[in-house]
Amino acid sequence: MSIRNIFLITAAIGFLFLTNGCKSESKSEIKVVNFEQLEPVFTKNDDVLYVVNFWATWCGPCVKELPHFMEVYEEFKSNKKFKMILVSLDDSDNLETAVKSFIVRMNLKGELYLLDDIKKMNEWIPAVNKDWSGSIPATLVIKNGQTLSFDSRDLSKDELIERIAKHL
Repeated sequence: MSIRNIFLITAAIGFLFLTNGCKSESKSEIKVVNFEQLEPVFTKNDDVLYVVNFWATWCGPCVKELPHFMEVYEEFKSNKKFKMILVSLDDSDNLETAVKSFIVRMNLKGELYLLDDIKKMNEWIPAVNKDWSGSIPATLVIKNGQTLSFDSRDLSKDELIERIAKHL
């Protein structure tokens, strides 16, 4: 066997090992739900502070703020009284392409959902917050079913930390 063949076999094995490792490392599960399935996830009476962020891959301000959310998630993830829920409002037809690749590229963590309930949006948008127009990004901070803050704009890392620290 030539040096070239040994090199090619070694490179191929290394590539397979590396790509399999990367896939398992970066694979994030996203659940496709309607609002009736999503709402109980963050309205529990369990003394946990939920940060619920509504976003989409096509939303520039969402893309801008999500790295801040991931930094804050890393800071608070070990606290059992804290959960971050990221809710994509992308079209479910784009789940396997744009949404999943975006999640991997942005290294999104926490609980990930795709809200596939566009037909009932006029019902669930005011259920999240009565003053919400539906614009994104939007962030709900909620504990024991009580809204503590709601912002329908992008948040800085400091603003997000402030909202969490105030209620955690």
